[in-house]
Amino acid sequence: MDTSKELYDVVIVGAGPAGCSCAYMLANEGLRIALIEKATFPRDKICGDALSADVVNQLGYMDSELLERFRAKTEKHQVNTIRFVAPNDKNLDINFTVPTNPTTEAYVATRLEFDNFLFEEVKAKKTIDIFENHTVTEATIHNDFISVTTDKGEFRGKIGLGAGGAHSVLNKKLSNNKIDRKHYLAGVRQYYEGVDNFEESDNIELHFQKDLLPGYFWVFPLPNNRWNIGLGIASDEVSKNKVNLKKELQNIIDNHPIVKERFKNAKPLETVKGFGLPIGSRKVQCSGNRFLLLGDAASLIDPFSGEGIANAIRSGRVAADHLKEAFKAQHFDAKFNKAYDKEIYRRMWPELRLSASMKKLLRFPKLFNLLVNKATKNPSLHKLLNSMIYDVGLREELKKPSFYAKLFFNW
Repeated sequence: MDTSKELYDVVIVGAGPAGCSCAYMLANEGLRIALIEKATFPRDKICGDALSADVVNQLGYMDSELLERFRAKTEKHQVNTIRFVAPNDKNLDINFTVPTNPTTEAYVATRLEFDNFLFEEVKAKKTIDIFENHTVTEATIHNDFISVTTDKGEFRGKIGLGAGGAHSVLNKKLSNNKIDRKHYLAGVRQYYEGVDNFEESDNIELHFQKDLLPGYFWVFPLPNNRWNIGLGIASDEVSKNKVNLKKELQNIIDNHPIVKERFKNAKPLETVKGFGLPIGSRKVQCSGNRFLLLGDAASLIDPFSGEGIANAIRSGRVAADHLKEAFKAQHFDAKFNKAYDKEIYRRMWPELRLSASMKKLLRFPKLFNLLVNKATKNPSLHKLLNSMIYDVGLREELKKPSFYAKLFFNW
């Protein structure tokens, strides 16, 4: 199909959660939209596969019926708690349930399943032109349009959206953002079957082992006794300490006294897959003349947990609202688009900044051990930590010296 002479209103590059959520929210706005994707769905995405309660909430904010279809159709395993395993191997279980919303849900589902669910929802919107198996090679700003060049042709739009993940071409070609390993996470993932305790597993596990801090080893249950196993560490730490993530992952599975018992009857379902993630521990340029960046392309991944799906969907919703105003005003310039950056960080920066601060605390294993030891014995401290899952304001307490003074002397 020759698209070079057509002018779309919006050209979206990337059909992951960020691009699809934005396309979904714009589908009934009377705009001509092109959604370009380098793969063919369903396709895998290397990830931890955890769908936090915030992901579920974002689907509901998009469309309550969309959320119901997700509940009914997507293969997933429901989880109720996060198990933090301290460097001393003590467990602290924090419940997802929000007291003011007892129906809070969280799941683990492969990105192949979840992303395909969102993609099919967008595909059902006949107002959107979808182009799979198109690799974007260039993006250029002209006076009246943006051109996006793929290996199969050129697309022109009044505005372009970079939702192509960590390797977004629009981010590389149009923004001033540079890779900084201090704000990057390196990770590996491997699917397994037959890890022990599946029948009892309603939690996701984060193991913070002393030699790997501030990174962590994860164990997430998937449907049908499958598991997502992985390891994530800050990229600068990987470089500085010459960490071989694949070897470290296998070393934990084979030799950690607690973990190895869980894996004695387990079988890997794939080779180890590696990935890199730009985390939201710094503000970056999210827009410019005739373009916006969404999701991972805008470095919106939580620095502490490494979770990025909820913020990807949230950024898609913010972008859709911004574009509605842009088309009303017929303004697509950098100055007008600054409102998008402002709104992105108004909604997300407090939590991103706090998560970055919490990540720094992981460099002190003795403090982490103390916190877990105290919380397992003191119901009031455990309740406070549980509340921090859904209350960013309470999480601010973790930055205060007074919190740790109380931890040492009062709890």
